[in-house]
Amino acid sequence: MFKNKILLITGGTGSFGNAVLRRFLDTDIGEIRIFSRDEKKQDDMRKKYNNPKLKFYIGDVRDYSSILNASRGVDFIYHAAALKQVPSCEFHPMEAVKTNVLGTENVLEAAVTNEVKRIVCLSTDKAVYPINAMGISKAMMEKVIVAKSRNVNRDKTVICATRYGNVMASRGSVIPLFIDLIKAGQPLTITDPNMTRFMMTLDDAVDLVLYAFEHGNNGDIFVQKAPAATIETLCIALKQLLNVPDHQINIIGTRHGEKLYEALLSREEMVAAEDMGEYFRVPPDLRDLNYGKYVEQGDKRITEVEDYNSHNTERLNVESMKALLLKLPFIRAMAAGEEYELDI
Repeated sequence: MFKNKILLITGGTGSFGNAVLRRFLDTDIGEIRIFSRDEKKQDDMRKKYNNPKLKFYIGDVRDYSSILNASRGVDFIYHAAALKQVPSCEFHPMEAVKTNVLGTENVLEAAVTNEVKRIVCLSTDKAVYPINAMGISKAMMEKVIVAKSRNVNRDKTVICATRYGNVMASRGSVIPLFIDLIKAGQPLTITDPNMTRFMMTLDDAVDLVLYAFEHGNNGDIFVQKAPAATIETLCIALKQLLNVPDHQINIIGTRHGEKLYEALLSREEMVAAEDMGEYFRVPPDLRDLNYGKYVEQGDKRITEVEDYNSHNTERLNVESMKALLLKLPFIRAMAAGEEYELDI
């Protein structure tokens, strides 16, 4: 479906953007457009990949005209641009709204105007039962996606979303932080050892994007089934793999806006979710505001269904966490005592 087509990646200089780019670059896709506001990272990517398929667009999703221009002639959009650091969004919530909510509206409006065939937007488990500004802004983003999908020409444009848990070794995530602390000989800092998080690799994340591009209908949200681990288990596994089993751990307490565990699907969503094997698909509620008719929901009732969270999914022990970490090339290299530059 991508042969000779044009793909635009917003936030294309980030970890997700780079991972999607690497997956597509050696295929028969016609052109990949990288859209971001960071000219330095764009210049680094231009030199690193040195590929004529790559085109770079400076702009910001907050600026409608810049994304409108970048999406002209585009067939597919992967929308990854976001503010996603929980503490910074807590202190600057309106900045999260401007990028994650209003920026997404700009991307979708530009895509509809330019008759882009398919748009997949990146969301997060923090959008489910949100308690922090980042999660609330992403939950609103999802509402914008579903609302916009109701009013598009379905023969021309499909808008859907993917929702992720913790993506291991993505930029700003905890694994690179732990590695930097180990290299510097400083104690690892844990907020709460019993805190659980879903664990996914970047390759898993890209697989979910491709699945959404191929199978998504308007308003769908796709979730990958994923195992989870406590932060303590992650630390122990990482220390053992890097041969520093006695490295000190300090518990610093929960940061602003953090939860003990995350959910990828709410109870209400689990009632409607379709099990697709490795993924869940959550279709939109397509009823209008006329609630005169009762819509049969099947035999399931919300009160009888659990949400899908990092406390009730498959729980990784230290050995299985180590096996998952070893899927990351830089962890394999470091575990073997080799030098490796962490490229995120």
